[in-house]
Amino acid sequence: MNMTVRAELLQLKMEDGDVRRALVEAGELYGPHLPADWYHPRMAAVHRHNTARLRALVAEHGWPGVALAGADGAEAAWFIAQHAVLDLDFQRAALAALTQAVASGDAPAWQMALLTDRVRMGSGQPQVYGSIHVGDEHGGLVPYVTDDPEHVDARRAAVGLPPLEEKTAELKARVAVEQAVQGRALAKNSLPEQDRDEP
Repeated sequence: MNMTVRAELLQLKMEDGDVRRALVEAGELYGPHLPADWYHPRMAAVHRHNTARLRALVAEHGWPGVALAGADGAEAAWFIAQHAVLDLDFQRAALAALTQAVASGDAPAWQMALLTDRVRMGSGQPQVYGSIHVGDEHGGLVPYVTDDPEHVDARRAAVGLPPLEEKTAELKARVAVEQAVQGRALAKNSLPEQDRDEP
């Protein structure tokens, strides 16, 4: 295992999560109060930086699978590729490398499945595993259009993913928490300055 590669991947993933949390807590990540297709510049900057670093690591070492980066480092590599939405060409290349790693037992199949869905959505195609959810016209959360939805749970089970209904419920619960946090931030920010509770 290359501990330097593992440490960098984990740091990049952590920075992504830290920025997301900060934006949620500020009420700035998503929601009807923001423009359609809003992509916060801070979040976009993190994704660009992380994509560039992962691209360089892959060029130097090949796909950072379990053998190179450990299980948690390999998951961080997948996470970064999953969020590389500003560079579809890189996501396609990452998917090809990750697919090879899965075939050789160096990465779990669920990572390939989720990145497959991300690349297909980015290419305007239906997803295969139902892993990507989008907002509907009523403000709810639904799976992005999925190929052969009647058999999606069988495909999910084959790569170690839970049933789609279970995952959708989990995502809805997480989004509800984030929306509540954002709502509190927006309410606080709308108060006159003298009425705000400062930490």
